[in-house]
Amino acid sequence: MSLQKTRFDKFQKYTGGYFSQSFFGSWRKRSLGLISLLVGFLVASELGIGKEILGRPLISLVMVVSVEVLVRLRTRVRTQPWPMSWLALDNFRIGAVYAVVLEAFKLGS
Repeated sequence: MSLQKTRFDKFQKYTGGYFSQSFFGSWRKRSLGLISLLVGFLVASELGIGKEILGRPLISLVMVVSVEVLVRLRTRVRTQPWPMSWLALDNFRIGAVYAVVLEAFKLGS
């Protein structure tokens, strides 16, 4: 007895395939993804620690604009599986966003 082809079933298969690319694959793809994630976190946290009071809002604005540009460019790429360069850029972006959110929580507490 097979399952019905519902939208939820299609969504589950799509998300399962998307996340399985991160966990399964060559060691080169996984290590590049992890390194770019950590480098994005490092770069964003170092930029956010600027001592100048006027520099922080400008740096935050530049980071938000660059993240939005990367998101807009990523949605135009429809290839499966993703090229390694886009995987590295996407993980760099995720690491940078995580660092900014972490800094915001540190400032809020």
